[in-house]
Amino acid sequence: MNKAVVETNFNFPGQVSLYKGKVRDVYNIANKFMVMVVSDRISAFDVVLPKGIPFKGQVLNQIAAKFLDATKDIVPNWKLATPDPMATIGIKCEPFKVEMVIRGYLTGSAWREYKAGNRTLCGIKLPDGMRENQKFPSPIITPTTKADEGHDENISKEEIIAKGLVSREDYEQIEKYTYALFERGTEIAAKRGLILVDTKYEFGKKDGKIYLIDEIHTPDSSRYFYADGYQERFEKGEPQRQLSKEFVRQWLMDNGFQGKEGQKVPEMTDEIINQITDRYIELYENITGEKFVKTNTADVEKRIEKNVCLYLEH
Repeated sequence: MNKAVVETNFNFPGQVSLYKGKVRDVYNIANKFMVMVVSDRISAFDVVLPKGIPFKGQVLNQIAAKFLDATKDIVPNWKLATPDPMATIGIKCEPFKVEMVIRGYLTGSAWREYKAGNRTLCGIKLPDGMRENQKFPSPIITPTTKADEGHDENISKEEIIAKGLVSREDYEQIEKYTYALFERGTEIAAKRGLILVDTKYEFGKKDGKIYLIDEIHTPDSSRYFYADGYQERFEKGEPQRQLSKEFVRQWLMDNGFQGKEGQKVPEMTDEIINQITDRYIELYENITGEKFVKTNTADVEKRIEKNVCLYLEH
């Protein structure tokens, strides 16, 4: 059985602190750099599931690295190096307290809101008569607050500015970046026979300059449909073939779990875990057009530590 890395506790040279997110362990090095180790933890409905998914961290880290490189002409990003398949080292920025969610299609949580009768999403008015998975006339930005714990909350542009979460000038700049990044991501996906349906971006600031931070265009932060058959399925009202984490959410919902109080996570059998690994690898190969090469997981923690230390020492 391949090993899943669910927790790391490294002590890197110059380490000041360690922050553990739902999936990533972020090490602050001398208040100048960040080492982001992408674990194999998996979360859904803002809950970290009890078992890890082998190779998931490698998939996410390598996809994010590729897309950061493919978009650095649009906006500067935090990445300096990827010394290990599961780790990225970059510039430490002060993150904005909002996530920029951008949607090209009415699906997922936006569709659930719409179906419940809501016609305003994050201050944006939506027309009546839309159907699930329908393309918006043009992409919409539906930001969320960045919660340290618990659920991220939907918020409008005007509320963000009024609450002083982001200045108007900075917000309008990251809004421009968000549209441009989504356009680039859409073009890259189209070349691979995919539709980039929705995604989220995070930004931060260092020395007065805005950077794109965290991951980008991965299956954890984005939803993809297969372009082939999209229109036909849409017209028939059938579910789309998609590459995203939605299949994990669907499996949980089918088994009575939506992260609500008193609900229990269904048993994650080896079969389910292997299926999830396979889906992540399928997405990697589809979105990058490259074969995924599984790394040896026998001494994975030692390998990460060695590779990161070698970079930090040079």
